[in-house]
Amino acid sequence: MGRRSLLLLLLVFLTHGAATPVPPALRALSNLHMSTSFKYRPTVALEYSIHYIQQKVDHFGFNTDKTFKQRYLIADKHWKKDGGSILFYTGNEGDIIWFCNNTGFMWDVAEELKAMLVFAEHRYYGESLPFGSNSFKDSKHLNFLTSEQALADFAKLIKYLKRTIPGAKNQPVIALGGSYGGMLAAWFRMKYPHIVVGALASSAPIWQFENIVPCGVFMKAVTTDFRKSGPNCSESIHRSWDAISRLAKKGTGLRWLSEALHLCTPLTNSQDVQHLKDWISETWVNLAMVDYPYESNFLQPLPAWPIKVVCQYLKNPSVSDSLLLQNIFQALNVYYNYSGQVRCLNISETATSSLGAQGWSYQACTEMVMPFCSNGIDDMFEPRSWNLKDYSDECFKLWGVRPRPSWITTMYGGKNISSHTNIIFSNGELDPWSGGGVTKNITDTLVAIVIPDGAHHLDLRANNAFDPTSVLLARSLEVRYMKQWIKDFYASLGKKH
Repeated sequence: MGRRSLLLLLLVFLTHGAATPVPPALRALSNLHMSTSFKYRPTVALEYSIHYIQQKVDHFGFNTDKTFKQRYLIADKHWKKDGGSILFYTGNEGDIIWFCNNTGFMWDVAEELKAMLVFAEHRYYGESLPFGSNSFKDSKHLNFLTSEQALADFAKLIKYLKRTIPGAKNQPVIALGGSYGGMLAAWFRMKYPHIVVGALASSAPIWQFENIVPCGVFMKAVTTDFRKSGPNCSESIHRSWDAISRLAKKGTGLRWLSEALHLCTPLTNSQDVQHLKDWISETWVNLAMVDYPYESNFLQPLPAWPIKVVCQYLKNPSVSDSLLLQNIFQALNVYYNYSGQVRCLNISETATSSLGAQGWSYQACTEMVMPFCSNGIDDMFEPRSWNLKDYSDECFKLWGVRPRPSWITTMYGGKNISSHTNIIFSNGELDPWSGGGVTKNITDTLVAIVIPDGAHHLDLRANNAFDPTSVLLARSLEVRYMKQWIKDFYASLGKKH
């Protein structure tokens, strides 16, 4: 497994015996935020100011006073000093401006909640690099890239804002985030309940650790999306893996596959074939996450309900291997060439060399150890077992560190979180990450909102004319909870709201 591939490592699926990377799952969590092909073009220019705060590199030790500049954004157009609130986005694995531009929900509710919007960049991402260009040099420099340090950054930032912005001191703060950012929002409320009055954790797979959920739940959910989106769609994909193998073994098979799939770089050996399969797997995973009800430009330019469009080409799994792969190409083309401007398909296209991928690969090799597997029976993928030892060995080769698979549940409680309050866990049923999320109420104040027609954190996206009723209802309920938290906060101060 080469270093180029390992830099993309957010998860390795390992077969029995030799380690074979198949990174469509946790890697996709980062891809959702770090696609290099995507350039956000907001229809309305968002108004915010950019700021920096000096943060300690290590909040929990006393051996060094070294600091770095953490970037954050503020939008206060609708903020009211009298009875207002602060909505705080817990930045995750990417550039904070990108998150700011893609979290339209916060902008849509700002006026109603009289809210100041704050978007905080996660350490080691975007411009918030503790050691500058050396931040990813080795495990010594990366040692301070943890969720705990990031949450401490957020806590210090909020205290700083309350101290320095007139009118903010006695206002309630609500944490919001999606995906890993949603996990951080939930954990922030758990660890710093005196800092934030509540949290909206969208598409936050806080239970995708250890043995809390079965390792196959993610790929099974992806398969369900395809099965429901078209007759025989998942069956065609399931059959395609053996078809690729059979074609690759023929004399001119690699050349034929390269031409039939319009690949930019021809396949030359068996490793290339495995890379091809991994790339195709990742494409199906990404489609499941961004199966939005309208045209979007999130990972790639895509049509509305893209899986339904893809499945139009995959109705017949009983055709010849060559025709099946030609149909697979048409399906892939929906994802990679909806604009019609791509001349060939690059099987390294999702392989971004951005710092986001580097940072997340380190996090996946330390704290963020999420087991994934597939069995080819309950899902449409090739069988892949979860092998912690091989996973650990690959992490050690890459970063010189070994993962601690039990640490997240030790730190944040796993399923034992009923003592906490005021957290909304929202999940879309189309989102494969929902399998590791909280989808049933735990208490009256730890509530789950399930969006039947929702993909990955659809509720955090901006209002759209094509939004299904289920997401409109979800957002309405989320606002109702947040208003109650704000009201309760002011009541605790003896003020009316």
